[in-house]
Amino acid sequence: MSLSRRTLLLGATLAFAGCTQRKVEAPPELVLATGPDGAVFREVGGALAEALAEQLPGTKVIPLPTAASVENLRLLRSGAAQLALSSLDPIDNPGSVRAVGRLYDSFMQIAVPAISPIERFRDLAGKRISLGPTGSGTEFTGTRMLNHFGVSALDERMAHSEASRRVAEGSLDAMLALTGIPTSAITDLRGNVRLIDIPAEATEFADAFRGPYIPATIPAKTYEALPSNRTFAVPNLLLAHESLSADVVEVVTRTVFTETARIVEGHPEAARINVRTGIATGEVPLHDGAARWFRSVKR
Repeated sequence: MSLSRRTLLLGATLAFAGCTQRKVEAPPELVLATGPDGAVFREVGGALAEALAEQLPGTKVIPLPTAASVENLRLLRSGAAQLALSSLDPIDNPGSVRAVGRLYDSFMQIAVPAISPIERFRDLAGKRISLGPTGSGTEFTGTRMLNHFGVSALDERMAHSEASRRVAEGSLDAMLALTGIPTSAITDLRGNVRLIDIPAEATEFADAFRGPYIPATIPAKTYEALPSNRTFAVPNLLLAHESLSADVVEVVTRTVFTETARIVEGHPEAARINVRTGIATGEVPLHDGAARWFRSVKR
């Protein structure tokens, strides 16, 4: 193990010890806005809530099922949630929103039946497609894509799990899912599906909307026999309301980055959560409590 890595791990251990020695005045209840059925946000958010409940024993930590990013931002800004998961792209004006840290990336996945004639993004024109739940990051980004590329589709709003079922039965031509990989919404289709390559669109989209979009490839074998898929990724952040105390957010940050293996169990993409990329939160400033914890591990 390199000296720098040993130093980083030692710093994290010391920070952990320091946090546990100081009594933290936490609220009686913390609401963590997660995501819809079939999305990695829902599962990772639930695991994080369990870990936080142990670190804050006097606090009831509630993982709240939601439509995902856009709804989560609304809940956070209104004070109905104190913590929330969101992709980076809908956060055009942070306002009262602060970052706990960058977690992992979501990938735009466009799934069609294996026997579908759809080969390109523009082939979605006139087709029946799912843009995820109303208020989701998929809806936000998918709608932005359709508008940018001038594609008019018969778009519906539903959870990824429902969209997966309807693609399988043939009542939908395609589903868009901006989520981590692998997602159960696609693995549940058990090989009766293809993912559409969008390399040119990914590059153009990233150029048109500077910052949140990164051309990326979903590795082969992510979905059993499916080949690699060229698409784009969007960073996901854990967010906190600026009014949440710095002491509580410091505990939240420590938990995320020292309990990673437990939080991301069964989600290989989420396993990329790490201290080095945690501060890369784009235009969203770190919460004071998060900044305090990141400084402590750099000692």
